[in-house]
Amino acid sequence: MDEQALERAKARIADAAAGRVAPAQLEAALERSRAQIEALAAAAAELEGTLPERIQAAVHDGLRAEVLPVARNLAEIRGLLNQAIRRLERLEGDLLSERHARIDDLALLVDLVTSGWKGVSDRLERVEQATAGPPAQAAPAAAHFEHREAA
Repeated sequence: MDEQALERAKARIADAAAGRVAPAQLEAALERSRAQIEALAAAAAELEGTLPERIQAAVHDGLRAEVLPVARNLAEIRGLLNQAIRRLERLEGDLLSERHARIDDLALLVDLVTSGWKGVSDRLERVEQATAGPPAQAAPAAAHFEHREAA
């Protein structure tokens, strides 16, 4: 074996041994690590017991803070919708009564026009009877005409 390679290997071993931690220091570090792990386990156990309650309270408070305004808005919207429905129902009733009034007006107008044309038709019939018939029939037509005027 080469003398230089042997020297290099010994130097590396010496360097590694020099950087090694003393057993007392290692034991102290392990003891601190165990104590910290136990403290961490205790903290985790404590959080495990109180964390669900804290989360529940936080969620409850958050929901209360967010849901109450939404509930108020929904109640206001419901009231406005009920008011709009009442107004629409009133408008529907007004339109229906107005429609019935217009139908009644139209029926009256039809009756007036019909009676007017019936009067015109009766008058034309009397005029035709008075002008078309022979002189012997003129007298009954005149009597009929007088009878109509009296009525």
